[in-house]
Amino acid sequence: MDPVDASLPLGRLLDQHLKRASFDRLRQESRVTQPSADALYALQDLVYVSTDAGELKGMFTGMSFREAEEVIGLDQIPTNHTVQVDGQETSIVDITIDRINLQYDRNWTGFHRRKWLRNEPRYSGFVQDSLFKHFGLGETESILQLKTTGQKLQLLKSLAKTIWEGQFENYSRFIGKKLVYKSGDETVDNIIEGAGAICSEKVQALKFLTDHYGLESEYIIAGENATGPVPVDKLRELLTTFDFRYSKRYMRFWQHTALLYDIDGTPVLVDATNGNIPFLFLQGDDAERVLGYQDKIPVTVKMVEADEDFYYHRVPQDIPQDFFFALEGWVSFSDLMQVFDNELGLFLSRDFYVMPLDYTTDKEFNRDRQEYLNVSHRAGLECSITRDWTLDSPLGEEFRKAEPVVAERVMESGQHLLARLDECDGPGHQAGLVIMKLRNQTPAPRSD
Repeated sequence: MDPVDASLPLGRLLDQHLKRASFDRLRQESRVTQPSADALYALQDLVYVSTDAGELKGMFTGMSFREAEEVIGLDQIPTNHTVQVDGQETSIVDITIDRINLQYDRNWTGFHRRKWLRNEPRYSGFVQDSLFKHFGLGETESILQLKTTGQKLQLLKSLAKTIWEGQFENYSRFIGKKLVYKSGDETVDNIIEGAGAICSEKVQALKFLTDHYGLESEYIIAGENATGPVPVDKLRELLTTFDFRYSKRYMRFWQHTALLYDIDGTPVLVDATNGNIPFLFLQGDDAERVLGYQDKIPVTVKMVEADEDFYYHRVPQDIPQDFFFALEGWVSFSDLMQVFDNELGLFLSRDFYVMPLDYTTDKEFNRDRQEYLNVSHRAGLECSITRDWTLDSPLGEEFRKAEPVVAERVMESGQHLLARLDECDGPGHQAGLVIMKLRNQTPAPRSD
């Protein structure tokens, strides 16, 4: 911090160094690294609301700040601390951002716009690469004109299929940036880097991309045997109290997410999540048969042991949007929740399911090990379980050969995953790995 800023109140400092931070100048002066600049940019979206054009305006309602555990007002001058950085003295202030009392007032249009503008070449390139892969160079240029309904459908289906082809995984929460939950742009970044995401992150990625091209869409929620009607009031209540005890009958409605598009008056239901969910691109009456309440058709999903029926529902958009917002920072240990509570594991494909087996005692390990063996036996699946974080088994070696990059990343994820378990439930956790060889041939939606 410059010496002239030492007497400025907190509000002025935040406005000057956070809201109006000059990223280019900071990098040119070697005052921040690129990862630090990315973190600072992300921090802006945690403090300030965006306009529809992607410009930052006021702070979120309920935002507060702390200094040494004490609340500090925007009109107060924070304490300056002198520290050594690369052998030189520099002045800093140590402020904690407290978002616990924030309201659900993110402007999603502006949020997506800001993210796109920051890395426009990257995301435009992702779109063009997707179209080129599916249609070739000549068709790509034509499709991007989006003059016809057919071109809009081609763009949508191409992007949806590219995202669907991305891995269904949770291991990236514990390596690299260690993001506990990814926004749409962060999910696209992860796919570009050869990894992936889970369903609610992938649908945000698709919406982030298609919002830029003006394709109108809304989030759809779905769940196992969630026949409806959707308990809207109860879901909103859960997003206020975060008391998920005895709420399983309500939570099943947002067990899964998808998108419904309006392409020139034609409804298009898109599920681009992968894992054990089939690729869905249902138009017109086919989409309505899945979404309607008269003679509603489920999507049958192949789970480890048996087929299960997932029912898709339209829902007021504040429910999925607020849930995504909460998962980014308000739901404690949402990274562990996806792996363990939702039983999504670290990696799921048509061939393999990789799940940590965490324990603190031999009794816990033996109990959970037997449960996995029982499940795999009933399903007729090959299963390998190790006490340590290793792939040293015949099935582990088969997985390593089939998915060498994933295997390396799974191994890398173990240390931080154990640290998060200790942080969540206390010290002393150990973990092994469960690997199941699947025969995951997921059927298409039933038509009967």
